[in-house]
Amino acid sequence: MLNDKLKSTLHFHGIVFIFGFTAILGKLISIDAVSLVWYRMVLATVVLTLFVWILKIPFRLSVKQLLIMMICGVLIALHWVFFFHAVKVSNVSVTLSVMSVGALVTALIEPIVYKRSFDWSEMMLGLVVVLALGMIMQTEYQFIDGMFFAFIAVLLSVGFTLINGKVVHKSDARVMSVYQLGTGAICMSFILFFQGKWSVDLFSITQADMLWILILAIVCTAYAFVVSIAVMRHIRPFSLMLAINMEPVYGILLGILIFGSDEKMSLPFYIGTLLILSSVLVNGYLRLKKEKSINNN
Repeated sequence: MLNDKLKSTLHFHGIVFIFGFTAILGKLISIDAVSLVWYRMVLATVVLTLFVWILKIPFRLSVKQLLIMMICGVLIALHWVFFFHAVKVSNVSVTLSVMSVGALVTALIEPIVYKRSFDWSEMMLGLVVVLALGMIMQTEYQFIDGMFFAFIAVLLSVGFTLINGKVVHKSDARVMSVYQLGTGAICMSFILFFQGKWSVDLFSITQADMLWILILAIVCTAYAFVVSIAVMRHIRPFSLMLAINMEPVYGILLGILIFGSDEKMSLPFYIGTLLILSSVLVNGYLRLKKEKSINNN
């Protein structure tokens, strides 16, 4: 029999695999990015709200927490719009290679937000990432639009990650997610209205698109979020970080398997992506080692 730690680790890898599948779904779904994110956030909000209600978890938040959740919700919604648009104008591999710099960008911006001193090892690893991105851009310049939109998505994700990091321990994460997703759905509704897309055509989608959207909203969003919280109780930080950093790897491999030649890139692209992933992994290891040393002292 598998112990709780091993089962949780395997389960979390499954969740990360599901996260990696979101880019594939973004490519498979034919509707535009804004409409796609609207469907995702509306359906995920409904599912998570029912989940919280069934568990009888109080929906109460302070006014300050609610305002913060609303800001995060808008940032998440815009992050997903730029992410899916990047997938649509380039491909899965290019988008995920750029998205993989998110953890290191967060590490570089975090000292400014939390008023901490900069770590020179993170600065050096950041330089490696810049060089790796330069290598990717030089060889895959035809996807420059996708890289730009993906990097905007990275900056938005860094924003809500840092904000969430300050408040995540002050309330139930599932309740916070309901408010964030709900606010994002409202934000997307306004954008659709001002784009002139709030009409019957918004609901005139193919059965295939509806199937992929349901998988995206229920499996890749609501289910993955709830389960990821549960399994984190049994996973060490390094194992957690290692699993999360496998998301672009899973996504790129899935892209090659599903879309074939459309996802096959040049050798420098894969070298650059490997450098980025290695830098993120090394940075995570160094940070965990530093935190362990501080705790021991």
